[in-house]
Amino acid sequence: MSRIAYVNGAYVPHNQASVHIEDRGYQFADGVYEVWAVRNGRLFDSEGHFRRLSRSLGELEIATPMADQSLSHVLREVVRKNRVKNGLVYLQITRGVAPRDHAFPKGIVPSIVITSKSMNTQLADKTAKIGIAVATMKDERWARCDIKSVSLLPNILAKQAAYEKGALEAWMVDDEGLITEGASSNAWIVTKEGVLTTRSLSSDILGGITRERVLALAAQRQLKVDERAFSASEACEAREAFITSAINMVTPVIKLDNQAIGEGKPGPLASALRKDYLQSAAT
Repeated sequence: MSRIAYVNGAYVPHNQASVHIEDRGYQFADGVYEVWAVRNGRLFDSEGHFRRLSRSLGELEIATPMADQSLSHVLREVVRKNRVKNGLVYLQITRGVAPRDHAFPKGIVPSIVITSKSMNTQLADKTAKIGIAVATMKDERWARCDIKSVSLLPNILAKQAAYEKGALEAWMVDDEGLITEGASSNAWIVTKEGVLTTRSLSSDILGGITRERVLALAAQRQLKVDERAFSASEACEAREAFITSAINMVTPVIKLDNQAIGEGKPGPLASALRKDYLQSAAT
């Protein structure tokens, strides 16, 4: 079966889907996106993703193209049409199509694209059981990382550099030597004292929806949590480390810059939180 995409009001074959060459997402990266994980045909953390989407659009002064209820229907329909049981659904909204000019054009309609694809969740679960390696990279992104913008070039360069070092994720390091977040995830450690630690929300990081869920799960477990910045050296001395994102969910980190973290294998807390997440996040 060929894949189906949704583009500006129409369901079209994926290999024929297109936007205009003067779409501002293409010309200026003038747009935002969201990604929902799909497990057993159901979207994870829908409410949180819609809330963040609304915030990102508002920060960029892009009009909302349709009501959440209508958008939710289209998202689920794209998942259904592509027969995705386990995978993801991707949404992108740009300011729209207009003659190229830096200033906001008036009277244009936002462009919306939705795609969905299946993923090998067994492989993802296997990766989580093994753990991943992470490499630190200088954080060279813009000052509004709290907006889920389609402008991801620094993230791409950081992740590629990490891949070339044999790591699956990059942890960004700011000018003070402190970790902000991953190239496509939030960063966590469990300190030597057993405190679950992740950087506090600010314009320096994206407010991860999975991050939000994990904090709630940690509260249910009555874990001690500290939302603050930490350094790479502190991470290397931690009991455990892990990343969170819609696609990675909760994935243990066992090595940072080729140095083993903890016992060099997934820790019990990260594994427990992943299990909790999988049980709780479907809506």
